[in-house]
Amino acid sequence: MSNIQPTLLILAAGIGSRYGGVKQLDQFGPNGETIIDYSLFDAIRAGFGKVVFIVRKEILDDVREVFAPKLEGLIDFDFAIQGYETYVPASLGNIERSKPWGTGHAMLCAWEQTSEPFAIINADDFYGADAFKTMARFLSEDEVSSRHAMVGYELKRTLSENGTVSRGVCQTDEAGNLLSVIERTKIFEKDQAIYFEENAVLTELAPDTPVSMNFWGFKPSVFPKTQALFEAYAQANISNPKAEFYIPIVVSSLLSSGESTCRVFKSTSDWFGVTYPEDKPVVQQQLNELHAKGDYPAKLWNR
Repeated sequence: MSNIQPTLLILAAGIGSRYGGVKQLDQFGPNGETIIDYSLFDAIRAGFGKVVFIVRKEILDDVREVFAPKLEGLIDFDFAIQGYETYVPASLGNIERSKPWGTGHAMLCAWEQTSEPFAIINADDFYGADAFKTMARFLSEDEVSSRHAMVGYELKRTLSENGTVSRGVCQTDEAGNLLSVIERTKIFEKDQAIYFEENAVLTELAPDTPVSMNFWGFKPSVFPKTQALFEAYAQANISNPKAEFYIPIVVSSLLSSGESTCRVFKSTSDWFGVTYPEDKPVVQQQLNELHAKGDYPAKLWNR
């Protein structure tokens, strides 16, 4: 059995335009815990050995101030900056952007801080302890450099009552390997059915459709491929300031080329997250219930 302790990357550079604030640092737990706090707590007890916060430069100091005192002596940690021009070919010149380049680009921005197999998650999603245990086991034991993984959730368990959501809609084979993942940015429930909208056309999705909530597990071999894909994407989208380079773009390329495979682990954990301000009281109630059940101690950090 390998002694590798995987790294956890946290996608915390988002602007949160629909939420209306820096939800990465908003307080949801009974003692003012952020959602990131629960991911950190679960990752540490699952055996992760390092955490890297991927942030915008504007919020670096705030993120460091909130989390560094909690993590000192418990786990190694570092910070990576997702800049608008990071890893963008210099030949493209200055590109005007109103938002970061997306999750795939964010992952690339943590390359220098990441040498071990790693998981990558959203800052504003609660994934549950079992998801971290499953991914930590895979990353520490699987030695095939071209084999990656993701934790999948049932679509019906990932919706918001307050508006549309974005999800990576997945297809898998009988062995549990990922065949395809397509980012759908407008998914919603209507008349007891679930749809995604694209180009003003509605397409129904089955409630138990597996979806990616951006809980991926990668071997470091993914970074050079991601860099090449992103450079091509940036070139193709130089005049599109809203274009985003998603992790599913990377995964889809690896699968279609036959370079890699991706295991899909079906989560037994509850998932919940915040997209809109109206989601906050629901998340607060769910976290309070988990504390009351004893899934988490009365205080996550005794500091």
